[in-house]
Amino acid sequence: MRRVLSAWDRSAFRMVAVRHWPGGDRVLPKLSRSADHGALWLGLAAGAAVVGGRPVRRAALRGVASLAVASATVNTVAKASVRRHRPLLDAVPVIRQLTRQPFTTSFPSGHSASAVAFATGVALERPAWGLALAPIAASVCFSRVYTGVHYPGDVLAGALLGAGAAFAVRGLVPTRAQLAPPARPRASAPALPGGEGLVVVANAGSGQRAAVRTDVAEQVRAVLPLAEVVECGSEDDDEPLEEALKAAAGRAAELGGALGVFGGDGTVNAAAVVARRYGLPLAVLPGGTYNHFAYDLGIESVADACRAVETGEAVAVDLVRFRPTDDGADADTDTTKYFLNTFSIGAYPELVRVRERWARRIGAWPAGVLAAVHVLNSAKPVRVWVDGRERQLWMLFVGNCTYRGVGLAPVRRHDLADGVLDVRMVYGGRLARTRLLAAALTGALKHSPVLGTARARQLRISGIRSGTHLAYDGEIAPAPHALTMAKENEGLVVYRLLLE
Repeated sequence: MRRVLSAWDRSAFRMVAVRHWPGGDRVLPKLSRSADHGALWLGLAAGAAVVGGRPVRRAALRGVASLAVASATVNTVAKASVRRHRPLLDAVPVIRQLTRQPFTTSFPSGHSASAVAFATGVALERPAWGLALAPIAASVCFSRVYTGVHYPGDVLAGALLGAGAAFAVRGLVPTRAQLAPPARPRASAPALPGGEGLVVVANAGSGQRAAVRTDVAEQVRAVLPLAEVVECGSEDDDEPLEEALKAAAGRAAELGGALGVFGGDGTVNAAAVVARRYGLPLAVLPGGTYNHFAYDLGIESVADACRAVETGEAVAVDLVRFRPTDDGADADTDTTKYFLNTFSIGAYPELVRVRERWARRIGAWPAGVLAAVHVLNSAKPVRVWVDGRERQLWMLFVGNCTYRGVGLAPVRRHDLADGVLDVRMVYGGRLARTRLLAAALTGALKHSPVLGTARARQLRISGIRSGTHLAYDGEIAPAPHALTMAKENEGLVVYRLLLE
């Protein structure tokens, strides 16, 4: 059987070598060289990370991880196990041959393994992107036979190994679809076929909207032709976002429908408060730079939200309300606010302020890096009282529900209705930042004395100095002298596709 397969392999190689392939001489050798050391795939991943959103970056990262596993397996185990010589080049036209011939053994093809691993890894996270990459990956695989450096069997084995590497990575790090948030607790929301009764407020000033000039009205109406879309926040529109949301909520209540919102986390926060006040379910259409709430909810696109609206699939999620406390200093500022994601005092609000200042000039990610450097160099600890205990803190972080991830690197939530506040504090003191960084680098962050964590249902913060700012759901506001926060369990109904 081995001799039969080897004979077939050599025969197939010769058929490719002697046949004329129009256009192949100009394209395939260059394509093959571009994939050396994974450069082609790393370049595509870098481009996706720059121009794509979070789902695309996640798919690119999975592709790179799959490529790395495949490449390591080929170069450390597979090639050493089967020492097959490279094909003879006597039948391959000189114009096709690579300038620099590989010196490693022939079986399996490392280029093919990397190509298929990257494309498969991307496809497991974002099938449409993986489908788009498939012709490129197949061309790279074929180019290795076309240029005479591999037999077809080498390419096939490499491709199978690459696909296996991608699935192995998925086994270790499940895709988002595998880790979809639980559908508890399910909530009652009206099914709106064609979007009839849905009134969507689109914030034209949100990050994604301003960056790519997406026409959200066309996106929504392509799926929900009967939905009403109201745009605010444009240069020609003077109507404040809150007033537009109230008007839309009143209209949705008349129709017996739902309120929709297209924007980032700050816009979604404002819509959630209005939806709660009017007793309406909320449809969240991700349109900001980060979209933390939408992604934790399992909504990654406008189409996801629209499908849930049509079918009436919804869940109840927690809110956190916080308000200034009348302790003699803030008697006239007793206004209640809410957050869906996070609240913080200390270094993070300053980071957000600096990031927003630069984001429109150089982009969100570079601005975030500059802001982090600025805060590390200039931030000072704040002295506050937390539940009656005096604390000197670099930062106080409070999450709505439990976040995954240790320390100050919360990743995401798998339960948006667990009834708790996720409290994390970085204490001030001598060399606090250095000790925290050392703990992070050594993997001991969870046990660092510089970091304090707790789970609570309510929290009181007092003794806040004048001029201190707080951040909630990406928005910045002056902090009152004292405030209290408490969970509002299952206080909001939101549409999302449920798992059967």
